[in-house]
Amino acid sequence: MAKPEVIIWYNPRCSKCRETLSLLQEAGHEPQRVEYLTERPDKASLRRVLGQLGLPARKLLRRGEAAFKELGLADETLGEDLLIDAMVVHPELIEWPIVVAGGRAALGRPPGQVLEILADELRRST
Repeated sequence: MAKPEVIIWYNPRCSKCRETLSLLQEAGHEPQRVEYLTERPDKASLRRVLGQLGLPARKLLRRGEAAFKELGLADETLGEDLLIDAMVVHPELIEWPIVVAGGRAALGRPPGQVLEILADELRRST
């Protein structure tokens, strides 16, 4: 059986991203790296990943970023479209790393969670 493509939305300066990448490599995978701070995801990609994560956009926001405060994103009345638009324009707002394999995605927070959540897809590929 062919290995499913494994993709990591990645920030090379982030220790959690590097740790998650290392765990995937130790499990025998060489994921495609998407440095999303420079290769900004579009709205459709973000919607797809949110669906694969099973999360609303608000759960993917990095609340400590300056843009979060500047854009008033703490306002709980803001809708999905506005939050996704903010992440497209300000990708630093996206919580990372995100790993996508098969039809599922997982946040690498903590990094080991990626292997646990994606175990079925990763097992099928070996």
